[in-house]
Amino acid sequence: MGLFVHEDLYYNPEVRPVGFNRYKQLLSLYGSSWIKLNLLTVVGAIPLAAGIGYSILSSSILLLIPLSLLGGIIWGPFLAGLYDGILRGLRDAPESWWTAWRKSWRQNAWDSLLPGAGIGLLIGMYAFMAALFWWSTVPQTPGTIALYLFSGTLFFLLTTLYWSQLVLFRQSALNRIRNIILFTAKYFWRMAGVAILQLAYFVIFVLFAPWTLLRIPFLGVWYITFLSQFLIYEQMNKELGIEEKFQTSPFNAERNQK
Repeated sequence: MGLFVHEDLYYNPEVRPVGFNRYKQLLSLYGSSWIKLNLLTVVGAIPLAAGIGYSILSSSILLLIPLSLLGGIIWGPFLAGLYDGILRGLRDAPESWWTAWRKSWRQNAWDSLLPGAGIGLLIGMYAFMAALFWWSTVPQTPGTIALYLFSGTLFFLLTTLYWSQLVLFRQSALNRIRNIILFTAKYFWRMAGVAILQLAYFVIFVLFAPWTLLRIPFLGVWYITFLSQFLIYEQMNKELGIEEKFQTSPFNAERNQK
């Protein structure tokens, strides 16, 4: 998983590397754990996927809304567990993946229900709109496609920063949104690139289905979540003081009041 990082002549396990070497080190140390977290996250997404699929096959938006909300509520704690596990790896937390996942359920399950419902509804709406594009006998205009892709990019930008804050700090939703706006304004091009990268990743999954579905147990949502968090972690740590807060906490791994 680490692309032979331990064969690096200058590799020192006591020193945190930077750049691509850090990327390789993280995959070497935590890749197998994140694959296991991915399997749990995929299992948690089954009700949401089934509800959306049934709504599309029934051509019913009246079914889509409640089923997407319910599926998102179920998926929320699983998604929070994935983000929590990945961010623990990025800050080199000592807990095992299973201990951290159970801790995440105790800490984040309740707070993740409403955001889970929101993300479930948005995913359902995007999937239903894509089905409408497919059913339409008239080709979509470039403007319509551009607007659809832009809204998807905005969706990934918001979720990337919102869920990481949810599992890191105990704070209000309004404060999380404020942090998203300020962080995006300061690191606009980096966040735009990360959001577009996630959009491209999932577009490829959809366009090349069903073959890409075979990769879900191995890549699924964990890899792109890790990659997106890895690309912005240094900036988040600088602006939000992630590692400083956890190191100074009397519990050393418990969430702090921001």
